[in-house]
Amino acid sequence: MKEEVVDVDPNIVLHDNVTGPRSGKDADEAKFHVGQKVKLLEDIVNDGTYPHSPIGTLMMPKGSIGYIKTMGDFLQVIRVYEVHFFGTEMPIDAVGCREHELEAMEEYVDEVAEEFAIMKAHRERMQKAREEKKDT
Repeated sequence: MKEEVVDVDPNIVLHDNVTGPRSGKDADEAKFHVGQKVKLLEDIVNDGTYPHSPIGTLMMPKGSIGYIKTMGDFLQVIRVYEVHFFGTEMPIDAVGCREHELEAMEEYVDEVAEEFAIMKAHRERMQKAREEKKDT
């Protein structure tokens, strides 16, 4: 088999957010949560993972506001957030983002934990009322 030689355009810049600037392995606990409102801290460009645009194409501009749709892991150590952006003029509305590319726009409220706390307090009040009624 003959080896094929391919000339590479020296003006093409590859954008690699996976091995780009980062502080190392992501923390055990996620910094952001599903449903949380976030803002992009830097432009997101196609690093080759989106097949319908050339590498280097702007996918979502810095400052865009979106919501965390899902979370996943790349290579089992790199947390990636799927962020859904509304009302943009970009060719797509959801992109994968790393923690260092995002800033929280609101504090996360764990609604499930809040509901459990409300239900627990209600059960405790009802139990106390039953005990007081039984004692009288």
